[in-house]
Amino acid sequence: MDRRTCFKAISLIVVAVCVLGSGCQGDPTIWKAEVRSPDGLWIASADTMQTGGFGSAGIYTTVYLKRSKDSGPPTEVLEFSCQGPAPRPYVLDNANTGGTIDLTMKWVTPSHLDVTYDKHPDLIFQVVKISGINISVQDLSNGPANGKDSK
Repeated sequence: MDRRTCFKAISLIVVAVCVLGSGCQGDPTIWKAEVRSPDGLWIASADTMQTGGFGSAGIYTTVYLKRSKDSGPPTEVLEFSCQGPAPRPYVLDNANTGGTIDLTMKWVTPSHLDVTYDKHPDLIFQVVKISGINISVQDLSNGPANGKDSK
């Protein structure tokens, strides 16, 4: 093998390692929000992650609950597969507010979290009650709520 061929082979290996290594980084969060319960005992949070890749790209919005004095990780209570595109792809930016689905979280009482969303995402995971907290979910995609849209 001559010197030039060896240099090309090494260059290709270095490029391949860099490309593969960059694909192993965490998916970027493009939106996040947090809302405390009226009594301050709970924190509802949400984030939207935008994944990339050949055949695996997607946008996912997740809602979590956590006791405010708990040092452990929050518990996932809702997950949506969202439509794109994101207004500001792959960056945390206020332009992505609502995680591409206009998601809002509001504490109705200290034990009732109301979550609304729009733009026809797929609700792929839902918890309706956890540790005495009721979680209501409303799809605003089909117009004003009339009871049957609430999940």
